Amino acid sequence: SGLAVLSKVELRVSCKHLLDRDTLNKSDPCVLLLMQSQGQWMEVDRSEVIKSNLNPVFAKIFTVDYYFEEVQKLRFEVYDSHGQAGVGTHDDDFLGGMECTVGQIVAQKRVTKPLFLKYGKFAGKSTITIISEEISGNNGYVELAFRAKKLDDKDLFSKSDPFLEIYRIDDDRSEQLVYRTEVVKNNLSPIWEPFKVSLNSLCSCEEKRKLRCVVWDYDSRGKHDFIGEFFTTFEEMQKAMGENKVQWDCMNPKYKIKKRNYKNSGVVVLLDLKIHRVYSFLDYIMGGCQIHFTVAIDFTASNGDPRNSCSLHYINPYQPNEYLKALVAVGEICQDYDSDKKFSALGFGARIPPKYEVSHDFAINFNPDNDECEGIQGVVESYQSCLPKIQLYGPTNVAPIISKVARVAADEERTKEASQYFILLILTDGVVTDMADTREAIVRASYLPMSIIIVGVGNADFTDMQILDGDDGVLRSPKGEPVLRDIVQFVPFREFKNASPTALAKCVLAEVPKQVVEYYSYK
Repeated sequence: SGLAVLSKVELRVSCKHLLDRDTLNKSDPCVLLLMQSQGQWMEVDRSEVIKSNLNPVFAKIFTVDYYFEEVQKLRFEVYDSHGQAGVGTHDDDFLGGMECTVGQIVAQKRVTKPLFLKYGKFAGKSTITIISEEISGNNGYVELAFRAKKLDDKDLFSKSDPFLEIYRIDDDRSEQLVYRTEVVKNNLSPIWEPFKVSLNSLCSCEEKRKLRCVVWDYDSRGKHDFIGEFFTTFEEMQKAMGENKVQWDCMNPKYKIKKRNYKNSGVVVLLDLKIHRVYSFLDYIMGGCQIHFTVAIDFTASNGDPRNSCSLHYINPYQPNEYLKALVAVGEICQDYDSDKKFSALGFGARIPPKYEVSHDFAINFNPDNDECEGIQGVVESYQSCLPKIQLYGPTNVAPIISKVARVAADEERTKEASQYFILLILTDGVVTDMADTREAIVRASYLPMSIIIVGVGNADFTDMQILDGDDGVLRSPKGEPVLRDIVQFVPFREFKNASPTALAKCVLAEVPKQVVEYYSYK
């Protein structure tokens, strides 16, 4: 798809109250994960089979690539498995299925939904729970510097040649090698080179997870001698920040039993620990950052009379016009991330009732106290019902709407939470009349938690829009002040007319995650 995978997400699955298909014992459940590609459901992976259990917690972890810009549909299917025959996909072995999108799981972190049989029937009280954890290298990494003192001497004619290994102990008690240091020759008090590891690898980003550290005496034939070991956690290691050091007795359990006054086989010292945090778009979404969408529609006269079939605003009963196509394509992706699924919908450039004065920021539902519509469908309905009531006019002033959303974003920022991020989607047929004011408004907005997406509808000359996008150079205000961050993305809809709606949405939303991360890093 040419787009960076934003990250990988790990999904853990469990079920409750599964149907009992077996007469003599309980069902032996197994979960299949399917993803939709080109309209077909394809099996991606499956879990282990858990014997005779109606409330299984699967050990299998499903990993999926996660893209913000597209709706990625998932389907989980639970089957009762029959020993050697494997998992039959017969109706009588089907314990239920559930569909959702990756976006929904990521935004909610934990999703519990009922399982359905064929034809939308509930599978009794069965539910399935999916827990998501992002595994991007983005949870940051640590830099560690270890040394040891007075290690046991394992060599006859020279001193030991020590190296250190760190293992992470997983929930299933298995050990994963996290890091192995270099060998320091002939030295009982070695200082190893500092090294970096990701927090994900070191401790699955859990500070209390147990770590096992082992010191060996290197042997060129691969028969390394065990010197000693100690257990710790990342939480304990963090005491080594700043001027402090942390040290552990390096123990050989056999010696401890055999030797009466055995103290240790040396000590290992953590000289220094530095944490480097890197946050990703997903960290913000999962951390409760909510995205609020505002749609702004251009109702200027250059669009053509809506009653005329040549008009970009023509309401064709058989097929959506360009404004609606662009609105739905982009809006559907956005709505997974908008917690209340309400979109502010504004219009500009029309004369509106009752006095028919020109307005550049009116609510298309004509409710001045609440411009929000329920979901994209609500925006579509308000758009269709407002068209006959207004008079298309002009000029094409965009600054008032940018400033209006910026005021809301600024209020949000002042509440110190800054947990709302605002995206303004402007649909317009072309040339902006108030270019200077618009540039000024964008420079102001670049300091706020907001992004602007402009979709050009129709066949006009969109040169002005390319300037606002700032990709060919930094956008500046009329006084020459540059934007703090590039927050405008411009897309001419005609280039996507024959492409799939997903292609448009991808292109439009590709920049958003980066813009969100930039805003919070400046904060």
